[in-house]
Amino acid sequence: MSDPAGILPPRFLRTPEAGRFLGLSGRTLEKHRVYGTGPRYRKIGGRVVYALDDLKAWADQGLRTSTSDPGAGTIRPARRS
Repeated sequence: MSDPAGILPPRFLRTPEAGRFLGLSGRTLEKHRVYGTGPRYRKIGGRVVYALDDLKAWADQGLRTSTSDPGAGTIRPARRS
């Protein structure tokens, strides 16, 4: 199904767009995929795509209200742990 009028917002973002959405480089997201520290993604026809909800959920792991707030989770750096 196509959306000729462009009414529907994109449900999936490719790596560069997902990086811009999160304020990260596409290369950083690629590293997160290698190390398993990043947001969930899908492979569709050999292409990597990210759902907006998955990007938001991953970013929300770093949500804090103050510097002393331990938060619900931790976003790990894009490197081997």
